[in-house]
Amino acid sequence: MAKNKTEYTSESVVEFIEAFANTEQKKKDSFELIRLMTDLSGFEPKMWGPSIIGFGNYHYTYASGHEGDAPIIGFSPRKSAISLYVYTGLEAHAYLLENLGKFKKGKACIYIKKLSDIHQDQLKQLIKETITYSTTTYGEH
Repeated sequence: MAKNKTEYTSESVVEFIEAFANTEQKKKDSFELIRLMTDLSGFEPKMWGPSIIGFGNYHYTYASGHEGDAPIIGFSPRKSAISLYVYTGLEAHAYLLENLGKFKKGKACIYIKKLSDIHQDQLKQLIKETITYSTTTYGEH
């Protein structure tokens, strides 16, 4: 079975942002997201793989037998957009995206150009619901 690429590392979150975020706006938004996600989750930011900043973690096992650990919530200040890992991708949670603002949706993540493009109160609600779902479904480690 293949080894997971996204595993916890001991790399510095601040050094990663300073080196990886390609605009001052992305750096500013990254530090704001760290503050917000730390406040809402109660977890300190940690690097997962080479480019994801995650908060907390859970262990998953799929029906296929594939298993691993993942952050409960997280983000990455990628070149084209900030990837927010704050959405379950479940149809039952689609209503949480209705008044979020300007974003694109992947299967279970949201892409934004800048933090000011989305409504902060709606983002907070989305994060809280995702934390509740993940910790209730998988527990936390």
